[in-house]
Amino acid sequence: MKRVRFAPSPTGSLHVGNALSAVINRREGDQMLLRIDDTDPARNLPGGEEAILRDLEWLGIGWDEGPVRQSERQERYREAAEQLGGDRFGRTTLLREDGTATYHLASVVDDADFGITHVYRGNDHRPNEELHRQLHEALGTTPPEYIHHGLILGEDGKKLSKRAAGATVESLRDMGVPAEAVRAYLEELGLPRHDVHYDLTRIRRLAVEAIESMDDEELARRADIPLEAVPVARGARDLQEAREYAAQVLEPPSPRPTEAPETLERFKEVADSDPRTIIRELKAVGGDLRALRLALTGRDRGPELAAILAALPKEEALRRVDQALQHAHP
Repeated sequence: MKRVRFAPSPTGSLHVGNALSAVINRREGDQMLLRIDDTDPARNLPGGEEAILRDLEWLGIGWDEGPVRQSERQERYREAAEQLGGDRFGRTTLLREDGTATYHLASVVDDADFGITHVYRGNDHRPNEELHRQLHEALGTTPPEYIHHGLILGEDGKKLSKRAAGATVESLRDMGVPAEAVRAYLEELGLPRHDVHYDLTRIRRLAVEAIESMDDEELARRADIPLEAVPVARGARDLQEAREYAAQVLEPPSPRPTEAPETLERFKEVADSDPRTIIRELKAVGGDLRALRLALTGRDRGPELAAILAALPKEEALRRVDQALQHAHP
């Protein structure tokens, strides 16, 4: 049985590179331990652990054991340090001046104690492998198999900053990207041997596919919009845009003059037809479809006009058109 662990530090929302490690461990491992590496108080953020748990649950990544917090195992690490002969191991500090364990000691002791057989982690940890093997040997424990994967880099080829657009799971969630799209992107990366450049454009394409695959009730729930507004949300690129599109039919526009009253008058004549027919009839007489969109939504771009017409009750569409005609330029 392959026992793995995902061991983030509680520094806030997961970086997409950390999320990749979580996805890899969940896919490769039979049993996964969630370990919170919180031995460095200077790096820990209030609410950091909660943010990580929320991100994992949002991404649909479950765990079988934990969360185990290293801050609660300090006595065990001190025992191990004594076994190794004190607070140093060669050139490596094992215990800080306050008696708390450093990353290397805590990580090796936990992997041994919890029976971790395989460690999947980023290439940035590759330099630690030899030291960790030596610590296992000194403790008389069997080191796990270490598998290192490529990192997710920014467009400039450097480490992707947490401040970059979409670089954290929370920022992607706030952008309205469905969880399925983020998870699908990370799954697509597989177990990259080399570093990869972050492809937010790909995530956005996957977001469109995820929204298209949702049924009406699911899209209404996820975008937090009424069911009747779903037709206009269908073409959205993310859930935030879906909400914005829905608002275009749910919120009447402010009164504004129209510069194409003849188009709006023609609309009133054909308003009983289905949306596609209405648009075809207006085009046939050289109608100004942008003017109709402005009258109905107050915006000159957004969802397809046919979708707006499908979502707006006919009486409301006529009311908005009449309002625009009342303010028409003479």
